[in-house]
Amino acid sequence: MRAYRMFTDGSSGLTEVPSPVPTAGQVRLEVLAAGLCQSDLHVIDTTGVGPATTWPTPYTLGHETCGRVAELGPGTTGVHVGDQVIVHSPWGCGQCARCTAGRPNYCDRPDPGAAGIGLGVNGGLADEMVVEAGRLVPADGLDPALAATLADAGLTSYHAISGCRDALAEPDAIALVIGVGGLGHLAISVLTATSHARVIAVDVRGDARDLALACGAAIACAPDEVHGALHPRHADVVLDFVGSDATMALAARSLRRSGEIVVIGSAGGTLPVAKGAALPPGARVRLPFWGSRDELTEVVALAREHDLRAETTTYPLDDADEALDDLRHGRVLGRAVVLPQHSPKP
Repeated sequence: MRAYRMFTDGSSGLTEVPSPVPTAGQVRLEVLAAGLCQSDLHVIDTTGVGPATTWPTPYTLGHETCGRVAELGPGTTGVHVGDQVIVHSPWGCGQCARCTAGRPNYCDRPDPGAAGIGLGVNGGLADEMVVEAGRLVPADGLDPALAATLADAGLTSYHAISGCRDALAEPDAIALVIGVGGLGHLAISVLTATSHARVIAVDVRGDARDLALACGAAIACAPDEVHGALHPRHADVVLDFVGSDATMALAARSLRRSGEIVVIGSAGGTLPVAKGAALPPGARVRLPFWGSRDELTEVVALAREHDLRAETTTYPLDDADEALDDLRHGRVLGRAVVLPQHSPKP
């Protein structure tokens, strides 16, 4: 079968590998869709830098996966051949209280050898993959491209927003979304489905602003227009899906007193946290990471009930390099999704 892998020399590419065989408690999935994101680019493009260098190679990328169960390992229960499922990919020790509660994204003893399935451990950017049955969330009836985006873009956005429920419950609450990319546009859909907040979206790209409006934002503006869009008061919640110095400074300037900044993007920006510095009195800052298995189940239910909007650009597996290059150079609106079963097999 084909798999897009990170190799020992730091390079990456599509290669042929043996079809995986599930062991006890595992299943083999026929991969229907695999989303791509900036995390994949970070791993591929920063060879020799950061924690990804401690992950044993080779391994298959793909941490945002929807598949169909093709084979059960010995004694595997709770799932059936033919089920369409999403993979909960965060990686933990599997033994601490948070892991056993389905929250490996906040594992107390994180494994330095992996951050998730597809991030140090064989993932779903392939024709097939093997995964533990306990990581699967049912997704029958959903479009596979949409379902794949829920595994990270949807889950991460949902988890980030869930932590702001009190702030979003303020009368006439305002939520400012900075960066309308693969996660940001789904966050707007989640906000409009789960709160009554007025959503203002910010992006430098005109097509991204149009997408924000299509996803339910009340206003979509450029960064230099934020002050006017927020009049007469600032935002109760600011969700920064970029995380650069410029966007974090914008988040601080745009925050209401006792408001909440949630930094999801990983562009390397910093923000001084001190009395009388950039943040207003009473401000709270959160750095959420991914989400729990229960939250993934909730995201799937939300997608069914509220028709969450996921803008996707799809590619066959044979064109994975093209998909990654389009993502790298900002040519993807929304989420890039690879559809392995749409690829002609050699």
